[in-house]
Formats: sequence, C-alpha cells, structure tokens
Amino acid sequence: MKIAILARNPNLYSHKRLVEAAEKRGHETQIIDTLKVYINIASHRPQIRYKGEILEGFDAVIPRIGASITFYGTAVLRQFEVQGVYPLNESVAISRSRDKLRSLQLLSRRGLGLPVTAFASATTEADDVIDQVGGPPVIIKLLEGTQGVGVVLADTRGAARSMIQAFGGLNAHILVQEFIKEAHGEDIRCLVVGGKVVAAMKRKGAEGDFRSNLHRGGQATAVRITPEERSTAVRAAKVMGLNVAGVDMLRSNHGSVIMEVNSSPGLEGVESATGTDVAEKIIMFLEKNARPNRTGTKGRG
Repeated sequence: MKIAILARNPNLYSHKRLVEAAEKRGHETQIIDTLKVYINIASHRPQIRYKGEILEGFDAVIPRIGASITFYGTAVLRQFEVQGVYPLNESVAISRSRDKLRSLQLLSRRGLGLPVTAFASATTEADDVIDQVGGPPVIIKLLEGTQGVGVVLADTRGAARSMIQAFGGLNAHILVQEFIKEAHGEDIRCLVVGGKVVAAMKRKGAEGDFRSNLHRGGQATAVRITPEERSTAVRAAKVMGLNVAGVDMLRSNHGSVIMEVNSSPGLEGVESATGTDVAEKIIMFLEKNARPNRTGTKGRG
C-alpha cells in the first residue's frame, strides 16, 4: 500500500513509529504537512496539491490532525475521501470527537457512563450550575482546551462562581463537571483499534496536579482493565465513529465514566507502558480494511 500520513511534525514519536511499522510490513509512506496542502475543488478533476505537486496514488490516509487545526485538517482529509482514499478515521468522526459538548451528548444518548456535567451560557445562575454537578469542588473546562490546558479545579463555591463568571465575561464556552475525588488524580486510557482494546495504561498526574495528562508531567503504567471498562471503551469509539481512538476514563464510585474520546491518540506513553506495538496494529487494520471508495465505521449524530 501507499499510505499518506497527515502530520505537521515528522519527528514526533507517534509519526515515526507509524512510518516504521508501515515500512516494516512492506508499505510506502509519505508524511505530509497538513497546513502545506492545498486543494482544487472541481467536479471532474478534484486535486490535492503539495509543494507544487499533485498528490495521488494513495491507498490509505492516516490523519494525525492537531486540535488547533481541526477545521483545515478535516477539510484536507475530506478531499482525500472525495478521491476515494481510505481514511483511518473519517473526517466527520474527527470533527464529532473534537466537539467536547457534542461528544458528551452523543455518549449520553447511548447510555455510556459520564461525569455529571453542566453547560450554560448565562453567568447569573452560576450557583445552580455548581449545585447541579454536586459541587463544590467542581472541574471547569474550556470546550476548546486540549492536553489539560483550559482545565481548572475550583475547590470552593466562591472560586467556582468567580471562574464561571470570568469565563462567561470572555464569552468562552465551558463545561462544569463533578470532581471525581476517588480517582485520586488517576485515569485510564484505552487504545481502541478496529473495535478492540489493544492496550491500556493508567496515568497519574504530577505531584499536586489533579490532571493526569502525560504532556503535563504525568506518569503512565500498564493496567488491567475490567470487562466493563473494555466494553465502555469499544462502545465509545463506535459512537464517535472512530476506528482508532484513545478513550480516557475515570474509576468513580458509580462505575467508570468517560472523560474524552481522542481521535489522534499519542503512541509513546502507551507503547512504553505496555510494550504493545500499537503502531503495527494500526497498519494491520489498514491492510485488512483499506479499499478504494470505502469509508470507515459510521458513528451516530
């Protein structure tokens, strides 16, 4: 196969591992800087151009699209789809998963466990919002945040009220969620590939930080997940319509709750913690499923 990898930085661990795994199995790869692609939208001869050349002849495309370029990245990916190239994750599924509010609404509709969450635009009802999620303390998240940025813990009612009102004054969209104290700053990330959990790790936040993101100094170890957690991760990826996903969960007193479904999960932490060759499993999935004019798993909503 000839595989395109949409990625801004070819030197990231995940991108190098995907290239390594593909080439090890006899495939040709090309890393393409997403923001340097431009497209010719025509009814008869649509084109994808890159550095003055036409991109063509690809059998599959692996989108590694950062959150900050979701709009442009998914537009480029759609053009590959228009031309019949098989996407590891579809553009519509990526857009769906990047919208935190929409994701939670879709997961809720399918009966998956979630932290109690409130979304509101008015700041005058801040106290009622806090009460609805069982706080204080509460977690306040910017909808546009990523990798733990824009996530704050408000310990007291006064702090929560001030933060909600401050974000409201900036016209920022926020979610207010219950604080899962019993998680002790730990979460579980399950790597789902083709409807199966292929690896799972437990992440613990840096000392004094309730966020468990590895980008923020968290540590990762292998973890044995329960059948319920395995089923939850697989169902969450399916609801989002993602063939490959990182599903983040917390262990709460009322069962596992989903925090996020990531469409471009990093491979370094989970491969290092578990010893599993996730990159190879992704390439093997493409070998089995990539066909011209064939799209991936359809999500709902």
